[in-house]
Amino acid sequence: MVSAAQSVLTGSNLNSLSPAQRGERVYAIDVLRGFALLGILLLNIDSFGSVQSAHDIPLIESFYGLHGHINFAVFLFKWLFFEGKARGLFSMLFGAGVLLLATRAEERGAAASVADIFTRRNLLLMLFGFLHGTFIWDGDILFDYGLSALLFLYPARKLKANWLIIGGIVLSVTLGTFGVLQFTGSIPDLVLSKQVRLVRQQQLAHQTLSPADQAVLKEWQDTIDQHTLTPALVDKQRAFGRGAYWQHVHENLSLYFGTRSVLHVDAMPETLSAMLLGMGLFKIGFLTAEAADSVYLITALLGFMISLPLYLCALLSAYNARFDFIVLDKWVWIPYDSTRIAGMLALAAVIMLIVKHGVLQVPQRWLAAIGRTALSNYIGTSLLCQLLFSWGPWKLFGRLEYYQLMYVVSGVWAVNIIGSTLWLRSFEFGPIEWVWRSLTYCKLQPMLPRAERTAMGADPV
Repeated sequence: MVSAAQSVLTGSNLNSLSPAQRGERVYAIDVLRGFALLGILLLNIDSFGSVQSAHDIPLIESFYGLHGHINFAVFLFKWLFFEGKARGLFSMLFGAGVLLLATRAEERGAAASVADIFTRRNLLLMLFGFLHGTFIWDGDILFDYGLSALLFLYPARKLKANWLIIGGIVLSVTLGTFGVLQFTGSIPDLVLSKQVRLVRQQQLAHQTLSPADQAVLKEWQDTIDQHTLTPALVDKQRAFGRGAYWQHVHENLSLYFGTRSVLHVDAMPETLSAMLLGMGLFKIGFLTAEAADSVYLITALLGFMISLPLYLCALLSAYNARFDFIVLDKWVWIPYDSTRIAGMLALAAVIMLIVKHGVLQVPQRWLAAIGRTALSNYIGTSLLCQLLFSWGPWKLFGRLEYYQLMYVVSGVWAVNIIGSTLWLRSFEFGPIEWVWRSLTYCKLQPMLPRAERTAMGADPV
């Protein structure tokens, strides 16, 4: 029996090198990609629309005020099922897509050209990411995807599936965890807190503190101040969020040329680990809804058994400590990547079961349409959110409560679903996908679906 992953590599025109056409796409991957893209907005909306106390954590007062319980319920739902996991799924599917691109080209007898195609494709993705991250929104992931692919994914495509899966998991738990701790600043916080405990013990013993000990206490106070959002600082950030466009552009450039450029290095292990995992899972048919039901059921069960209790304990501990940054470091950030990878595998397994058994077919088609136009939806969502929160006349940044941001998410999702579905009735690719593919293959790609081109006599079969 020929698998979906294999059949998509053996299209009718094996001698041509071109992007996958509508009939050659892997439906299960498109559905999962659409689900991941919608899930990403659930977390990104916090950055688009509000001041944050920490990464993807809103102002602490949100949880203890008038609507504290509903805000915390929304927060729990987002973190239990989507935080890190939606982004991880998107990264996994990017890895699978890299493997699919290279393998399809080689199967079509274009092995000599595949390296050029691969390199050009990812250099263009880095360019799109730079433009997106500089001129639209500073939370871009496209640049990191292109960079990771250029540095690691092309040689990794020949590895066996089990090595890719094991390597992805190990990389996530080790260097991925280290990258998260670097990104959040947890490592110096934890080291300093240990030093402070020793100094406090000396104080309790009525010992004279050395200048070094006094410096530790001062540094600790400075660290506390850095983690404290005062009303004045919150007002300043709100004003910046609604401020002049070119101020944002100037700030965004530091992601690539300034002090914040190190964030790309910190994020790379997490991104790369999911990509490698996606390549391995594609090779064994997990991402094409071809694995046995028992595989998906066991994966979902184990994944949720690992991720949900750990996340719940961590978030409740943080809530009880009023989100003290040391509690976050210990309970949330240290296990972050381990729980993330378990959760995203569980979600992938559930989606694959739904696709495999044809459940919820209408929502599946919606998600598949979004997945086929993922790049256009990703950048289009950034444009729409920036228009709502920062650029347009509404200036909603910092004006909505945490739970009210979900109303915006629902509206943007509706735009994604309706826009993607209507667009694909008339066109083969999303608009930005068309530009990307045309530049990648150095040839303008036909926008009309193949059936319509054939009917017009422009694409004879």
